[in-house]
Amino acid sequence: MSQNNSQSDSIQNPRVTWEGCSVLLDINDGDRLVFARLSAGSTLKIGNKTYSLQPLIGCPFGSLFQVENGDQRHCLARFVPTVEGNNIQEKGDFESQDEIKDNRALVDNNKAQSLTGEEINAMRSQGATGDEIVEALIANSATFEKKTLFSQEKYRLKKQKKYAPKVLLRRPFARSICEAYFKKYPARIGFLRVDALSLLLSMANVTANSDVLVVDMVGGLLTGAVAERLGGTGYVCSTYLGSTPYSIDIVRIFNLSNEICKRIVRSPLTDLSLSQNRTSEQIHQQGDDINMECLSNNQMSSSVGMEEITPTENEKSDLISETTVSPVNKTGKSTKAGNKASKQAIDLWKENGFSSLIIAAPELDLWSLLKDLLPLLANSAPFAIYHQYLQPLATCMHNLQLGKMAIGLQISEPWLREYQVLPSRTHPCMQMSAFGGYILSGIKICSSN
Repeated sequence: MSQNNSQSDSIQNPRVTWEGCSVLLDINDGDRLVFARLSAGSTLKIGNKTYSLQPLIGCPFGSLFQVENGDQRHCLARFVPTVEGNNIQEKGDFESQDEIKDNRALVDNNKAQSLTGEEINAMRSQGATGDEIVEALIANSATFEKKTLFSQEKYRLKKQKKYAPKVLLRRPFARSICEAYFKKYPARIGFLRVDALSLLLSMANVTANSDVLVVDMVGGLLTGAVAERLGGTGYVCSTYLGSTPYSIDIVRIFNLSNEICKRIVRSPLTDLSLSQNRTSEQIHQQGDDINMECLSNNQMSSSVGMEEITPTENEKSDLISETTVSPVNKTGKSTKAGNKASKQAIDLWKENGFSSLIIAAPELDLWSLLKDLLPLLANSAPFAIYHQYLQPLATCMHNLQLGKMAIGLQISEPWLREYQVLPSRTHPCMQMSAFGGYILSGIKICSSN
């Protein structure tokens, strides 16, 4: 009994990591993003060295770790940042008003640094920390004092990322997962940006005790976000055309509890359909043709073992699954999400209808799909459809208006601007996404036809 209680307590606390949970590791402030499953044998490779992730187990999300060089081995140690750096920087900003500096006299001839590589390796072998190496590089630089304060900070950050990398332990939830995928490989999630994802959930009125019908062809990101918002109440039914369900592997990264995973079910469209004009054989045939076309994209879905997203490296490496992670213990296994919906639940949905509909299927014909799904909604139920391009949504909107099938129709284009917030340097980021797709939303009404 006590063992069951302790296990349930570890799962119920979402702020602290446990063995077998998924984490998002932010290395050097977004230079690398890695999804990892924590276990006794899981490791992380930074540079040419491999570090164990065991010290991360039992730590709260948001903890910062730094690489420490010991006499025998390298490890990740908990790091608590101080506020002194910010105070020194603000103080330096005021002093810079009296003292004018610029970088005009600096020449990049690789002669400013007197500390050699052999001396740095000797410091490492003697057990010097990364911060000590950075301070030694600054002390032996002939041009550091001549640089401006901003250039000095850039130099310090550059050396810190090389000799004293930091790892931020982030909790994988809808926003962080969407941002990580969108940063490196947006095609895998249908170019769905985080503001578009939040707008989808809002316009579809995803609230507690809702029964949400989802067409998820973005790897499971949409299904996991809906289940996360429901919080174990209501159901998420992921439907699909044909006999092969769409991949929802990203759901496993969310660390959803067993109760929430039970609420994520799958059902083919033929089982949910009422009296439709098209026969079930035609729907199966269309779905199988689409599945054959999209098979390569579905097979590219990520696994949770260890996935790497490196925005600054070459674009050919896609969310590569590392092999350095040991399998999770059987005791830490959770209920698999995406089981087949029960007949009782399907009959109840046929009788009462779903309370919401969300579609994110960039590779399907939206209008033919919407004609089959709209009758499954209850009257006055909202729906939201995402697509990367405007024309398929405009076609759906025009046909819905002609058939008087919905009201409150509107096409929204989300817009997001990210700001850099630093002392004396607060401005919009220079590189950001300028396009977030389009969303068609509306409310289904009872048609006289």
